[in-house]
Amino acid sequence: MQNLEAFRELINTPKKIVITTHFKPDADALGSSLGLAGYLRKKGHHITVITPSDYPKFLFWMPNNEEVVNYEDYKLRGKSNKLIAEADVIFCLDFSALSRIEAMAEPVRQSDAIKVMIDHHTFPEDFAQFSYHDTKAAATAQLIFQLIVLLGDESLLDVQICECLYAGIMTDTGSFRHPSTTPAVHRIVADIMEIGVNTNLIHRRIYDSTTAERLNFLGYVLSEKLVILPEYRVAYFTVTEEELKRFNSQTGDTEGIVNYGLQIEGVVMSVIIVDRPEAVKMSFRSVEEFAVNQIASKYFSGGGHKNASGGKTSGIGLQATVEKFISILPEYQEELLAVPI
Repeated sequence: MQNLEAFRELINTPKKIVITTHFKPDADALGSSLGLAGYLRKKGHHITVITPSDYPKFLFWMPNNEEVVNYEDYKLRGKSNKLIAEADVIFCLDFSALSRIEAMAEPVRQSDAIKVMIDHHTFPEDFAQFSYHDTKAAATAQLIFQLIVLLGDESLLDVQICECLYAGIMTDTGSFRHPSTTPAVHRIVADIMEIGVNTNLIHRRIYDSTTAERLNFLGYVLSEKLVILPEYRVAYFTVTEEELKRFNSQTGDTEGIVNYGLQIEGVVMSVIIVDRPEAVKMSFRSVEEFAVNQIASKYFSGGGHKNASGGKTSGIGLQATVEKFISILPEYQEELLAVPI
């Protein structure tokens, strides 16, 4: 981390701290936030975690989840803005551009609080006074663990903090199957297990706590909405707003579906395109050296990791988004066909 000693001095005396993360938080975003919150509370700080939106119910088990403030809740909007304005420090976790927190971006930007950005995504903005940024890290939760150790505070790590951090590491590594799973990641997980975290239980809480409606939705998407383009080694899914309503889809129900496309023999890139009220949202996944973040940033106002990225379109609708996506594939055909799998 840049200016580690100055950062250590910053957090050595109690302060009013807000922790936030990206819109529609996943396990790494929420786990990093609640894990860091648990650590900072032990150091005597007053902590509030404010998320820009809701998040999946399968993350509600995380310790102190009940204290998280949802910025989208208009009943709490005034309280949230007051906390942001009066904060001494704002931690920005698992995102590196303020646009990723949507409606919260301007209040955070305008706050006089010292900003701390901890993240592993590409192309960070220069909005923070302190930054711990590493694109080679498997998860932001890994960086939180490493930072606590760098500060010499590993004795403050406990089961509740490490449950949150393990959830982030486990999910962002795809249960330790992505190339980002390094020896350092396994060593951190070994330390977490020695602290007493039941890693099997966390896996079940996240992956084995679905609803019958979600399984029906998944079956429908896999059987009816999968399109394979063998000439490009691409698979994609589309989901309409009407289909989301038909299956009573909740936040998080489309998460992970995109990965099924990569289970098809020969497929290099998989995409899911979902018609949301605010925009058409896209999730990209790939294998080996094919970089989907380049496609996401160049054509779909997005970005992310080399093999896992997001994007969106606004104002053109689902069908036009699909047509745009298909129209760019010839540009990448040679590269897609060259990937050894």
